[in-house]
Amino acid sequence: MSKRILHVVSNVAHYADPSEPTGLWLSELTHAWDVFAAKGYEQRIVSPKGGASPLEPRALKWPFLDASAKAWLADKARMALLKSTARSDEIDPADYDAIYFTGGHAVMRDFPDDEGLQRITRAIWERGGIVSSVCHGYCGLLNVKLSDGKLLVAGRRVTGFSWTEEILAGVAKKMPYNAEDEMKRRGARYEKAFLPFLSHAVADGRLVTGQNPFSAKATAKKVAALL
Repeated sequence: MSKRILHVVSNVAHYADPSEPTGLWLSELTHAWDVFAAKGYEQRIVSPKGGASPLEPRALKWPFLDASAKAWLADKARMALLKSTARSDEIDPADYDAIYFTGGHAVMRDFPDDEGLQRITRAIWERGGIVSSVCHGYCGLLNVKLSDGKLLVAGRRVTGFSWTEEILAGVAKKMPYNAEDEMKRRGARYEKAFLPFLSHAVADGRLVTGQNPFSAKATAKKVAALL
């Protein structure tokens, strides 16, 4: 039986100001997809509401638009996957060995409080599966509670896009909250690379997280190693 991976993407298309677009940071999906595809894993994409997942415009420019992202953009079949994602309530967690939360600032708005995503994540974790995220994707882990009422991230090592990186990216003032601080408030043992924007991935047992867009491949490789 092939291993099965569930990728989570956002449905949000803009910041608080509708004139400022955001969305999925494409390479955070494609880098992981490439790693899993090379292993022969089955993959599916889910979003809170289903349907289209908008793309973050900044991720489609140099230096972020690399060969992996370009290949996806040029592939009509793969682009179609981002126009018809499954809804979270359509997913049976028992079908998946791992869940991978992609990033982009959009996810800060629709990942944290989506009960469907929380249900899937809890179920995959409690049956021995892998829970993973990259960059802002860790916002999807903020409020996941296990069956005993404890937060999944409490007491566990995690990483994700740092507040320093938000400031350096020039977008800190647009953030609805400080994700790094929110993760620490929930008892997570947050850590980051010595320098911003370096690839950094952390595995604490079956919880695997990556810090920024440059960490997607390393994160996926850690997930594959566990599988």
